[in-house]
Amino acid sequence: MLRYSTAGESHGEALVALLTGMPAGLKVDQAFLDRELWRRQQGYGRGGRMKIERDQAHILSGVRHGATIGSPIAILLENKDWKNWQESLPVSEGEAAKHKAVNSPRPGHADLAGALKYNFREARYVLERASARESAARVAVGAVAKLFLRELGIEVLSHVLAVGAAALPNAEVPWEQIRELAAREEVLLNCADPEAEQRMKAEVDKALRTGDSVGGVFEVVAHHVPPGLGTYANWDERLDGLLAGAVMSLQAVKAVEIGVGVSAAASSGSQVHDEIGYSRPKNGAASFTGFVRKHNHAGGVEGGISNGEDILVRGYLKPISTLRRPLESVDFTTREPVKAAYERSDVCVVPAAGVAAEAMVALTLSRCALEKFGGDSMTETIRNFQGYCRQLQNY
Repeated sequence: MLRYSTAGESHGEALVALLTGMPAGLKVDQAFLDRELWRRQQGYGRGGRMKIERDQAHILSGVRHGATIGSPIAILLENKDWKNWQESLPVSEGEAAKHKAVNSPRPGHADLAGALKYNFREARYVLERASARESAARVAVGAVAKLFLRELGIEVLSHVLAVGAAALPNAEVPWEQIRELAAREEVLLNCADPEAEQRMKAEVDKALRTGDSVGGVFEVVAHHVPPGLGTYANWDERLDGLLAGAVMSLQAVKAVEIGVGVSAAASSGSQVHDEIGYSRPKNGAASFTGFVRKHNHAGGVEGGISNGEDILVRGYLKPISTLRRPLESVDFTTREPVKAAYERSDVCVVPAAGVAAEAMVALTLSRCALEKFGGDSMTETIRNFQGYCRQLQNY
């Protein structure tokens, strides 16, 4: 089984990501990994930390001569801000605790809940791990998963549907347009509609002026996914449940939608369900089978199984909980009313969250693909995958 984990704190020496279960023989493109990390750092409304960090993936194990060797893959991301952090600490342990202590929890953050859970007297160690900085490690191993999926013809990308009250008028964006967005060397808010993107920028500007923050909605699209990943047989193996859990695990994501799941609740069945047609597939056809759909309201998943359409996963991101005009809080020690702590932060992270969600979707699909097709080497996995594709063509 494909498994992954991360370690490290926001201002620690480094982040580390561990990925196990990847077949041997997968070519690992270092430049691709670094570009994925770069994409995560982009977007209008990012904070000062992004000017300090220049994330690069340092592969410690599991890859030799540019290809996986079947053993666990460990990737290290240096935190350049760690040096500033260490140099700023006083010598005395007691003074250090006072100097960098977070004495008033921020509403919306893990500060208070984490301090209560772990019996901390302030929130410094809570925010160090709860910080969205951790998602950089997920993007690193997610990039490896993307390279694996590419060998099966699957691509995973994202785009932004809304920032604050500014939304994309037509959420159905062609795949080629999403690919073009990902290839850009400058990232504003990763929206396919330039006019909508300017309205989104105005939302960020408003938050900047008022000392506030702003959330939004991103959509991850997994293109050319074959039918048959996931299952209805067991509740914890349903693909939609796995995808929802993976994206929901990202910092600040408060809701996840597959296809038109939210609006479907207020619609009739005749409006929601994707009608099925058939056109006998030809050799070399892009589709896996001859079955076609007029729409993709289901978001590529029916009954917990991929159905051959593009998989569409939307994440609803709350505004960042650190505000330059802090909300009311309580001092940990005195219990007196105070303003919440301010920790250097972003104003808007919707495009970056979309990139992190791409990683989670790619890791989830890679896991499901390996569970279905198996293989200790890429040669074996691809052979099994191609055999399944022939089975679909001959169905």
